[in-house]
Amino acid sequence: MRAFHGQMSDNQPIRRTLAEKQKQLRDLRETLASMKSHTAPALRESVQKRIRQLESEVTAAPALKTADRRNTQVAAPGGADRPRSPRRRPERNL
Repeated sequence: MRAFHGQMSDNQPIRRTLAEKQKQLRDLRETLASMKSHTAPALRESVQKRIRQLESEVTAAPALKTADRRNTQVAAPGGADRPRSPRRRPERNL
């Protein structure tokens, strides 16, 4: 069976929000702190590497947000510029 475009099995990275990244960073730090002294060095190094990656992403995220805000226009109040979706008619029971 073939995968359709956008399916999780397309070998694409999972996109996470800033809050999710911060939570994952906290969890990984707790995991690293709770590791025993006999934990495999490769496992310890991989957790430390992921922590460094997440720290760099979290620190870069506020800079990206401010750049995005400068490039986007201010939306009209009430979402007037947003296209409306068609309403569904209620089904009638005859």
